Amino acid sequence: MNNSNILEVKDLKVKFPVHGGVFLGKVAEVKAVDGVSFSIKQGETMGIVGESGCGKSTLGKAIINILKFSTPDVDITGEVLLNTGSEMIDLLKLSRNDIRKYRGLIQMIFQDPYSSLNARLTVGQIIEEPMLYHTNMPKKERHEKISMLLQKVGLQPEQSKRYPHEFSGGQRQRIGIARALATNPKLIIADEPVSALDVSIQAQVINLMQELQKEFDLSIMFIAHDLSVVEHISSRIAVMYLGNIVEVGSGREVYHHPVHPYSKALLSAVPLPNPKFRNKERVILKGDVPTPLRKPSGCGFRTRCPIAQPVCADAVPPLEEKSPGHTAACPFV
Repeated sequence: MNNSNILEVKDLKVKFPVHGGVFLGKVAEVKAVDGVSFSIKQGETMGIVGESGCGKSTLGKAIINILKFSTPDVDITGEVLLNTGSEMIDLLKLSRNDIRKYRGLIQMIFQDPYSSLNARLTVGQIIEEPMLYHTNMPKKERHEKISMLLQKVGLQPEQSKRYPHEFSGGQRQRIGIARALATNPKLIIADEPVSALDVSIQAQVINLMQELQKEFDLSIMFIAHDLSVVEHISSRIAVMYLGNIVEVGSGREVYHHPVHPYSKALLSAVPLPNPKFRNKERVILKGDVPTPLRKPSGCGFRTRCPIAQPVCADAVPPLEEKSPGHTAACPFV
């Protein structure tokens, strides 16, 4: 075990039961995350990309261990090991009470800045709330930290008395970032934090996160479907398709030299503003994305893959190293 890793995810599987019939019994299950393994180092940003419905957000919520409390009948297996500084703790094995003392070490920035902030609380109360639950700071120190965090994210300390509805979307997301930093976390899971914002505001929030990462030595798991955004902020990128990771490598390698057929298709769909490069070869995938209810056997991408072979239906291909530090789940590339 490499103790420089702040997080180690091993064979994580998340299945949601589907109920039906006269007695509303379990008739099927959705494999939202299907055997995902990866690690994040201290101070690193790991980008998780893929199209809508591939399991990115479910992966983030399973890691922070809020799924089994919000959806009691979900089936989660595997290991999520968090480095506390003195030991590696498996978050999935902790009860609701036991996980509280580690909750301050891992925080989440949610996708929608409009619904993730409590409209009944002032901004100061929103940022103070995690400090009340996860720290022993006296009141004066908490209020000093609220003012400091608001300044760090580009807001004024006196705005702590205002309510969320008085702020724009970009400002609300900054408040969400300040709340996530309130407990001095080691790891932040950012679940599509800029997808609901205008492009100009996206750049501001991304730059802010990079500055705060350097200042507070944060590790970030950055979930998004926009590859250009992920490439800008991430040191490594993992590409997901239908609950599986199909490619992992440095941000530059995956963005400029993708190996897996799905990664190539995903990259070819990124719009290029420069007219000189608009004639690049576009990879058009055939068919629709299979439903997680009836996932294809073997490689989940084989029904749309241009280089699929009959053997692809036999087993899920493991991640294999194609170049130093660059792996892909395909034996034919």
